[in-house]
Amino acid sequence: MGRVIVREAARETVTPTGTMTTLASPTVGGTDGRSLWRVEMRAGACGPLHECDAELIWTVLEGDMQIEIETEPQRLRAGDTAVIPAGALRQVRSIANSRAIVAGYASAVVAVPGESAPRGTPEWMS
Repeated sequence: MGRVIVREAARETVTPTGTMTTLASPTVGGTDGRSLWRVEMRAGACGPLHECDAELIWTVLEGDMQIEIETEPQRLRAGDTAVIPAGALRQVRSIANSRAIVAGYASAVVAVPGESAPRGTPEWMS
């Protein structure tokens, strides 16, 4: 039987890069190992260069973004989707105020080059 996760169960995490709203994950309820979250970024916001040990799927709902994958910039506008492979270095930048939906595995671990240890699983993914 399917599960319904009500809007009030969503968890919001605010970072210097933007606001991530967890819509479904094992900790929010409703999934068995996957997560879905919304990303809202202001124009000019840029996340850190990082890698994730799991594939992520980004779909831009509104705005204009650039996702650099292994030093190759990819421009995404509303309706575009990027599939980022596990282990690929990536950086997300918002060119205009943007909203996106992201799906991935809830146990994914993120690492930043030059840091001595991985950062672990971001709160919005778990």
